[in-house]
Amino acid sequence: MDLLDLTYALVGVGALLAGLLPRLLARRPLSMPIVFLGLGVVLFALPLGLPDPDPLAHPGIAERLTELTVIVALMGAGLKLDRPLSWRRWSSTWRLLAVAMPLSIAAAALLGWWWIGLAPAAAILLGSALAPTDPVLASDVQVGEPSEDEDGEDEVRFALTSEAGLNDALAFPFVYLAVTLATVGATAGGFGTWFAEDVILKVLIGVVGGVVTGRLLGLLFFRPRSTVLHMASHAEGFTALAATFLSYGLTEVAGGYGFLAVFLCARSIRAAERRHDYHQVLHDFVEQIERLLTVLLLVLLGGAIVRGLFEGLDWRIAAVALVVVLVVRPLTATLALWRGHGDLGERTAIAVFGIRGIGTFYYIAYATSEAGFGGVEQIWATAGLVVVLSVVLHGIAATPVMTRLDRRRQARSEHSPRPGRGVGE
Repeated sequence: MDLLDLTYALVGVGALLAGLLPRLLARRPLSMPIVFLGLGVVLFALPLGLPDPDPLAHPGIAERLTELTVIVALMGAGLKLDRPLSWRRWSSTWRLLAVAMPLSIAAAALLGWWWIGLAPAAAILLGSALAPTDPVLASDVQVGEPSEDEDGEDEVRFALTSEAGLNDALAFPFVYLAVTLATVGATAGGFGTWFAEDVILKVLIGVVGGVVTGRLLGLLFFRPRSTVLHMASHAEGFTALAATFLSYGLTEVAGGYGFLAVFLCARSIRAAERRHDYHQVLHDFVEQIERLLTVLLLVLLGGAIVRGLFEGLDWRIAAVALVVVLVVRPLTATLALWRGHGDLGERTAIAVFGIRGIGTFYYIAYATSEAGFGGVEQIWATAGLVVVLSVVLHGIAATPVMTRLDRRRQARSEHSPRPGRGVGE
């Protein structure tokens, strides 16, 4: 049996399922990521001669595949958010970024150091990789397609989508802190350089790169002087990839955070002509590419599970993974959202559904290629188990919980007084 021919067949099956499953699984307590994760386990457990997908054996491939998937997902997240960027209307997002994420990093790093026995640099890397929520695997709890109703986004889906769009980039300074500790140690000069370059400068370059690229592309898409250059009128969705790669590549070349630039580029494009149908075209194209990449990575993750990813797994790692998913994220997000937007049920859902995923693997692959860390097998095993637990537990719970919240929200809107009418009218 020719391995290449078998690969073509498997890719075809995966692509077909990626198109069918979202509709087949709608309204069911089962998510597409669970299905493809299980499919990967089965395929790589069979004697088919498939190559080893273990990220420890192929860190370079793992880094590039996860990097590509994350930046495509970030463009999709930025395009589908209807709510304009502002301090007040995005207050849930800012709370999650400023409070929940740093606390999550600190808690996971402490668990990695104290419970698993990792060195401080490795523990900080683990905490940094596990803290961000994922824009790739969280489609069941994120906003849907772009629309003209900026007030129609419920707080749960909006908060989880916007948080995932921004925290992938804002975890990077802490990843660089781990790299700094692993390379130069805990020195005053090392911390000073890290704060000036990795916290201030790279974030600033990421913001400028994303906003400027997005505004220029917005002018090209919607307001060119020539009708030939009016991209929106031609409805070509692949230009979303141009925006993704331009914003990411140019910002990275300039020394900034490309993840941040991609999301802000998408927001700037959306702001250029907020109600244009072209946003739907761009979003649909990105979503299809993202879904195919997600299928590939989930199948490979399933294969990695049966090919050695969990060889370093022990009871301490299992305990840390459970605490991170079931305690750390819910508790830190609950503290961050205290007396914030939404009722108690909505804030609880935001706190619980902090799904971990592809970005976690990217940070570990990137950092371990930049510096030597002790306990790499334990870091990968912990991260892998956290992602698997998140995929399974959140995938089962997301549909019934979100359906219940939607019904409550609809019932409240039906019983609320109409604008401009008195109670007795």
